[in-house]
Amino acid sequence: MENSATNQTIPLLTPFSMRNFNLSHRIVMAPMARMRSYGSIPQPHAALYYSERATPGGLLISEATGVSETAMAYHDMPGIWTKNQIEAWKPIVDAVHSNGAVFFCQLWHAGRVSHRDSQPNGDAPISSTDKPLADDSSNEFTPPIRLRIDEIPNVVNDFRLAARNAIEAGFDGVEIHGAHGYLIDQFMKDTVNDRTDCYGGSLENRCRFALEVIEAVTSEIGSDRVGVRLSPFANYMESGDTEPQKLGVSWRSL
Repeated sequence: MENSATNQTIPLLTPFSMRNFNLSHRIVMAPMARMRSYGSIPQPHAALYYSERATPGGLLISEATGVSETAMAYHDMPGIWTKNQIEAWKPIVDAVHSNGAVFFCQLWHAGRVSHRDSQPNGDAPISSTDKPLADDSSNEFTPPIRLRIDEIPNVVNDFRLAARNAIEAGFDGVEIHGAHGYLIDQFMKDTVNDRTDCYGGSLENRCRFALEVIEAVTSEIGSDRVGVRLSPFANYMESGDTEPQKLGVSWRSL
């Protein structure tokens, strides 16, 4: 007698059309920090790591990749703002493509979740606020500097250039990291963002920075190549929101 289970379709293994990318299944490798990119330059061994996880028609998203010198937080995280970094990523991306997979680069800025040791010239990290993390008895993170309005376009441009560099390195697209208490999340969440200018206060204002980053990146490489990671209900790195439902719905309606 034929086993009916063999005739059942497993949704996770069914094809999925992601705009211009036709995936053969829905199992996606999520970004996972490895901290083995010495000097912020991806190392050759990463080609083996990623290619072993690549399948024909599968989707991989790289580990968090800094968009600029000021983006960094943890030691030996990779970047995508220099020519050397672009060139280092190329054989890694090629290795993934050789196994038939789609590869997106996660663009990341840590914001206040950083220490001056990770910042250029030993400066304090930048953020939407100058409030430090309250629960930091080990002094792991340096109190941040609040970005001035005239400085924000420079950070937006860092994301734009990083997206361009990712495509030059061979990535199929990018995922903007707007979650988990990092810089974009620090602008969106009202328990962190205490600004009184056009980037703070109302929900619209708090989402302004994120939308400017998205607009800059999509204008540079096309909307079909761009994804965004969000966590409206999460409280990572003391980045919670008093009305997460409203924050989540606002993004779902876009």
